[in-house]
Amino acid sequence: MIKHGLVLLKYLLAYIFLSTASSALATPADALVRELADSVLRVEVKLANGKQGFGSAVVVAKDEVITNCHVVADATAIAVKHNAETHIATLVKPDWRHDLCLLKVVDLNAPIVKMGATESLKYEQSVFTVGYPDGISQPISTYGSVKGMFPLDDSVVMRASSAFRLGASGGGAFDDAGNLIGVITLKSKGSQAYYYYMPVAWVQALMLKPAEALSTKSEKPFWAYAEKPYFMRVVHPYQTGDWDSLIAIAKEWTASEPATAESWFTLAAAELATKDYVAAEAHFRMVLSLNKDHPLATTYLAEVTDKLAKVSASSSRVALLD
Repeated sequence: MIKHGLVLLKYLLAYIFLSTASSALATPADALVRELADSVLRVEVKLANGKQGFGSAVVVAKDEVITNCHVVADATAIAVKHNAETHIATLVKPDWRHDLCLLKVVDLNAPIVKMGATESLKYEQSVFTVGYPDGISQPISTYGSVKGMFPLDDSVVMRASSAFRLGASGGGAFDDAGNLIGVITLKSKGSQAYYYYMPVAWVQALMLKPAEALSTKSEKPFWAYAEKPYFMRVVHPYQTGDWDSLIAIAKEWTASEPATAESWFTLAAAELATKDYVAAEAHFRMVLSLNKDHPLATTYLAEVTDKLAKVSASSSRVALLD
């Protein structure tokens, strides 16, 4: 059981590596990346403790940029840099729960990005990011594809293989046409990190809200509480091969979110690892009934079906010998 679980874990990590590498080959035109880099700005904040912080932001309207609230939390002053010019933030529209803060800035003459549609996201869809990791002065782009979509608060949090580093928070994730489809927000711990993006649907909703004065007051986002969403709770046991723990969490997840394809996929993958092929087959089929384009579910279902056929054939031979 342990040996088979390790094989499944290695297969999953290899799939992530290969899909990341293949999607990196399908990069958008350099001209498009350079164009969007003019709409993704460096954020500089002065913190209440006297220190300085950095992040990224995307221009979404005239004199308005979106960033993460954790970038500007506890700030006494906030500014964005565009073409070496500093523009001061004067007002904010905060959505603390979703870690999105829309800043009103002064005299910002920067191009506005086009918005994509969260509901049109597809698995393996190409994604590229633009942000300012590590407080550098020039934007960096990374490339990948959509690996997960997790329903939350009438939208979906996106997971993609496009990696990012500290400081890129608040930067943009774009589709091949250059439409903003997500905001760089957080990653899981460990060397095989998962990268998560907040959806543009929440950005668009935030744009309709009234602005308020900047304040050092802050609140925790959904991902910072001890009781994290299921899609975050399963990462560690999945990556370490702790299948018993994963099955227990996945069963809670499927009971809580029976219409979420990823909840059933997580349960089925753990059942495959523990050689519960009958249950795994049924649950991989459940995944595909909810999302017919789920690539790993398709691959694993074929593997499980093949194993069940071999078990059936072996049982038939034993019956004939008897």
